[in-house]
Amino acid sequence: MSKRKQTDEEEEVGSETESGRVQVDFEFFDPNPDIDFVALKRLIGQLFQADADIFRPHLLAELILSQPLVGTTVKTDGRESDPYAFLTVLNMHVHKVLLSVVRFLVHISHSSQDHPSIKALTEYILSKSEADPSLHQTLQRILSPNASSHLGFVFSERLVNMPVEIVPHMYRMLADEIQWACDDGEPYHFSHILVLSRTFTLSEEETEAAVASFQQQKRRKGAQDPSSTGGVFSFHHEDQYTQELASHSLDFSLSNALPREKESFGLEQGGRLILLPADKLPQLISNLAATFLPSS
Repeated sequence: MSKRKQTDEEEEVGSETESGRVQVDFEFFDPNPDIDFVALKRLIGQLFQADADIFRPHLLAELILSQPLVGTTVKTDGRESDPYAFLTVLNMHVHKVLLSVVRFLVHISHSSQDHPSIKALTEYILSKSEADPSLHQTLQRILSPNASSHLGFVFSERLVNMPVEIVPHMYRMLADEIQWACDDGEPYHFSHILVLSRTFTLSEEETEAAVASFQQQKRRKGAQDPSSTGGVFSFHHEDQYTQELASHSLDFSLSNALPREKESFGLEQGGRLILLPADKLPQLISNLAATFLPSS
């Protein structure tokens, strides 16, 4: 049963086309390991771009789908169809403990060992955050094995033509599920939430053209003024609102990006780390709803 039906909600989100506005009925589902694995692995590859193989996408997809009661997929053709969008959170601390218990029970090893994807992800974000000493020190403290606080890593990705209007609903569902999990004694009590997002960089000429277009056209709801971005833009419109509430935000270059010449085809892509105090999540949801959802 879809989350939409469980909560008596019917979310119809419009997307612009040349012929006008088309209403599409999006359904929100719990993650399903029997159906969503291949599509989720593709979305992981899209999120991490040239660096995706570092995180072993198949193992990361399996890990995400092992917690089906936290997180949301968005589909248009029912539960059996592929998801077009995904949002969930992983506890960066808990999987070391769980893997250690499993290894002990099957008599493989008594020693603690990180899940390979979590280990790679931890090393990656610590390496990238070195460019911002304050962020780096904060992450080192939160990710310390002896830390009393826990970090929730948010995985949020969608196909490029998916409307941003689905995002407030997904984050609201995530906040509810985190609270329900905490009420049940599950390890989802976070001091901070870390979002890793995708960016692209325009040349000076391209940025000037984008600014001119922005000034000439009617401002799209939630759109960001290109002149305020320094030429670096996010693929996700919601990022600017997450950044407004964040304690730290850092743009970084991909480790495995190919050298790009002036004549190279396509966008120069990068990544962005956004560290959000967990108690700011309700305000973020409120801001996203006020910006991207139609007023009643």
